[in-house]
Amino acid sequence: MNESNRWDGTSNALNELGSIRPLRIWQDVVARVVESELITLAVVEIPPGGVVPAHRHRNEQVGLCLAGSLRFTIGAETREFGPGGVWRIHADVPHEVRAGADGAVVVEAFSPVRSDWDGLDWAPDSPPRWPAGS
Repeated sequence: MNESNRWDGTSNALNELGSIRPLRIWQDVVARVVESELITLAVVEIPPGGVVPAHRHRNEQVGLCLAGSLRFTIGAETREFGPGGVWRIHADVPHEVRAGADGAVVVEAFSPVRSDWDGLDWAPDSPPRWPAGS
């Protein structure tokens, strides 16, 4: 992960989203990630029809759909979301998501930090899909 976006215990950081190198968090899913001591914030881009398969993690997770659409399954509940849709997932609860025909851009926060993302591969540099025109 980009060292300038990792918490070093002392510094604050101010950045533009486009200056953050994308990290490949699933097969075709990328995230621009900023971490603090206790929280990971990720702006996640899911391609059209892209899938984040069923998984679980030790982190609590909250999210907001910024653009596009997705079908989210959390435990036994499934919902369709567009821009403005929000979710909360408790730690260790299975969940999966499938993006709609236009893909989706979401912002998610995790606590504690997503240390399981350490060592993941970088995605090719590209402009963020959100906000439009960035």
